[in-house]
Amino acid sequence: MRYGFIIDNRKCIGCHACTTACKSEHDVAVGVNRTYVKQVEKGEFPNTRRIFSVMRCNHCTDAPCVSICPVEALHTREDGIVDFDNNRCIGCKSCMQACPYDALYIDPDTKTAAKCNYCAHRVEVGRAPACVEVCPEHAIIAGDMENPATEISMLLSREQVMVRKPEKGTGPNLFYIDGDYQSLNPEATDKSGPGLWNSQARGVGHYAKAAEQMINSNDDVNLLQMSIEHELQAAYQRKDSENPNYIDVLNGKARRVYDTPDKGILWGWEVSAYVTTKAVAAGAFLIPFFAMLLGFEVSDTTKLWSAGISLVFLGLTGLFLVMDLDRPDRFLNVLLRPQWNSWLVKGGYTITVFGLLVTIWGASILFGWNIPEKPLLWIIAFFAVLLAVYTAFLFAQAKGRDFWQSPSLPVHMLIHSIMAGTAAFAIVMLLSGFEDWMVILKNTMISAIILNLMTLVFELTITHPTTAAKAVVKMITKGEYKYNFWIIVVLFGNIAPLILLFVIPSTTTIILISFLVLLGIYDTEKLWVEVPQRVPLA
Repeated sequence: MRYGFIIDNRKCIGCHACTTACKSEHDVAVGVNRTYVKQVEKGEFPNTRRIFSVMRCNHCTDAPCVSICPVEALHTREDGIVDFDNNRCIGCKSCMQACPYDALYIDPDTKTAAKCNYCAHRVEVGRAPACVEVCPEHAIIAGDMENPATEISMLLSREQVMVRKPEKGTGPNLFYIDGDYQSLNPEATDKSGPGLWNSQARGVGHYAKAAEQMINSNDDVNLLQMSIEHELQAAYQRKDSENPNYIDVLNGKARRVYDTPDKGILWGWEVSAYVTTKAVAAGAFLIPFFAMLLGFEVSDTTKLWSAGISLVFLGLTGLFLVMDLDRPDRFLNVLLRPQWNSWLVKGGYTITVFGLLVTIWGASILFGWNIPEKPLLWIIAFFAVLLAVYTAFLFAQAKGRDFWQSPSLPVHMLIHSIMAGTAAFAIVMLLSGFEDWMVILKNTMISAIILNLMTLVFELTITHPTTAAKAVVKMITKGEYKYNFWIIVVLFGNIAPLILLFVIPSTTTIILISFLVLLGIYDTEKLWVEVPQRVPLA
């Protein structure tokens, strides 16, 4: 048994009955949707047509939201329905990043993830999903695709169907008859202009409450924008060459005219900060460890500084992680109810084990415990490297963000750990009056910055296989983020420190260099986290 949906676009009239039935059945909050009707206008005025596409969870055979969920709040049932348990959800928003179809949202009432669950409670008693029963044109067909006697199975056998983003390899079980590429592909059309519906979210908008504020306010709202036919005709009659609607009409360009609110930036500054502090925590241990491997004398005082820096920044890492959760009260579910395929769980245990081992190491030095140090250091080093790079594998599980699938991301994060650890150690060593390590730290920093620049060049110039990843590179290097990238990341975060290390390698400039490097690392991570989220998924 494997349940699925067919959307018959030959019949859909865009009445939104499915949207309202779903909202009524599941008490879905204002501003978010489990199912909705996207509308795209095509053609040249007056010969235009509007295409309706019902959007919702695809109940994928290989659902990336299930594998990334750290607490098994999302799970695939034996009948193929991808269901969820909001009593487990911690609001980490990983599932929203993993879903290529933008099918999940954060419920503003429960602050947990939610999505279409195929009306599982109705299916279990032999009834069809609410959207199927209410559709006046029978444009939504649901049922067991493996039963040859069902209508959906017969339609699949005789009709040509298409799915959204088949290249993702998720095996979506939502099929479209007479589907339209420009309607189903979010990158084929620009976002629609401002209106009551499509302006509900701004900035970090996964609560999408702006709609209610607009409804209850006396502010002027161009309600005519809600009628695309009126707007198109007005633009055409005015021959308004500066109006984008007029340009689109003349060019026959497909234009998105009605869709769900943009969820905004789901992972904000907290994630960028936690990736940075995590890099410092791992690097602060790895720097003296590498020094010991190379035969340098490392005093107990230096070792204690290493343990102290690691633990402080590890604590900050945990703090930022919890701050990013919409249900921070359930954070321990990651450790107590783990779903081991998720790299968020593996990362949580890595942080815990690394912190415990560093604490034991520091305590053994401080109190003179007779613990074999060399084997312990190698074990800690393993977890330090894992701590530095595990976020790259977490990002790789987020299949919805193509730019994060870069194979060089683990190297990128490991180099950042070396740079961050060196910078933190340089600041502490100077402020504490220890300058014996300056030569080691200087050479390490020079090597790490050069490697970092090479990695940046590789990540941004490698042939990206998708238009979404290419769009991210363009935004970073040539678009709205270009000044941030070229001035803060490249110039201040890498080139300037490298020049200062060669030209003025004094103790005073080392502190300046260290702060510039840390600023560059944070800003790089901010761009790498934020910009891919600017590419629409639906």
